Amino acid sequence: MTSTPRIPRRAELAQFLRTRRARVRPAEVGLPAGTRRRTPGLRREEVARLADVGVSWYTWLEQGRDIHVSEPLLERLARALHLTPTERAHLFELAHGRPAARPAIAPARVSDALQRVIDDYPFPALVSTRRWDVLAWNAPAVILYGDFGLLPPERRNGLWSLFMNPDRRARMPGWEADARRAVAGFRLDAARAADRTEFDALVEELASVSPEFARFWGEHDVVEGPEGLKVIDHPGLGVIEFEHVALTHSEPDGHQLRVTLYSPRPGASTTRARKLFRRVTR
Repeated sequence: MTSTPRIPRRAELAQFLRTRRARVRPAEVGLPAGTRRRTPGLRREEVARLADVGVSWYTWLEQGRDIHVSEPLLERLARALHLTPTERAHLFELAHGRPAARPAIAPARVSDALQRVIDDYPFPALVSTRRWDVLAWNAPAVILYGDFGLLPPERRNGLWSLFMNPDRRARMPGWEADARRAVAGFRLDAARAADRTEFDALVEELASVSPEFARFWGEHDVVEGPEGLKVIDHPGLGVIEFEHVALTHSEPDGHQLRVTLYSPRPGASTTRARKLFRRVTR
């Protein structure tokens, strides 16, 4: 059995651009079809004009030359070639070896398929943006955290709730340690954002109303937190330990969301959790 030879990234980028260029019909970008086109799609000079780059430079890019490609230029190429969100991400991967910056405007809701999946999950599940804005939740999450639907959209944020929701805080025996870890995780997410404007706005507002958050933020700790343990002291049931994992979900429009699933630890925690969520699970 023979293996397929690995194509260098620049050569693959060149092939990808040529195939996307051939796919775009001139009429789609407001150009006349003409009668003397020898190949389908756009000419190189037409792509260069639409993307506002030099023809020679774009030709070198399609030839696989190792030239510098900025993010704004890639964005213009993506628009000129009518790339889908997935194709746009692939373009950035080939050109820079890393994912594209996420679209600046977060979605207002999740896809119906994702909502159905978390609705069928028997324990709490949350879907949030990289800024920790909560977009979707299931019925067990309402029992554990309260109904996010009763809050204005700008307050449906996990970090804000951790510091500003007294009921949630009262149920967390290890609140300070959990809050410190959350702030350190949020700092890492903010540092990875292509545009920190919305992150910084939340930090500024929260620091102005929570001295504890301001103190923790000033410590400059960072931590990676795809997994963890959350301990809840529920009145009437006692302590419930939830293990949680954060998974990345790509929506059809290209946004990447975080799906956090909570599962009680085996033993007493599972027994208590099943009692707590019995009335909302099938």
